[in-house]
Amino acid sequence: MMMRLQSEPDQLFYDFCLNDHVPEDHLLRKIDRFLNFDDLRQKLKPFYCSNGRPSIDPELLLRMLLVGYCFAIRSERRLCEEVHLNLAYRWFCRLGLDGKVPDHSTFSLNRNGRFRDSGILRHLFEGTV
Repeated sequence: MMMRLQSEPDQLFYDFCLNDHVPEDHLLRKIDRFLNFDDLRQKLKPFYCSNGRPSIDPELLLRMLLVGYCFAIRSERRLCEEVHLNLAYRWFCRLGLDGKVPDHSTFSLNRNGRFRDSGILRHLFEGTV
């Protein structure tokens, strides 16, 4: 039998649906069914200023925190790397295949600042549980 050599595919565009690659019984799918972020931005509005550059979506940051808590990822730098690489995490965080993951420093500033001061984490976890 002759040895086969794997080559890069010639295809330029792909039809890829991230949703199809996350198993139905995945923990994040089970959690996602119970999440409700409808009033999130309204509750956090007082903790953001009205000028300056646009912020990172607070829903993305909170979804990332949930991933970290559920899968025992304690380092924010590692969490950002894992969300960047893992298809299920990208799906849960609504990033798609090409969405940009926030820098770990921005992530930690929000977690230690406005999220702590707002009590939004308690509200989110109590509502989900």
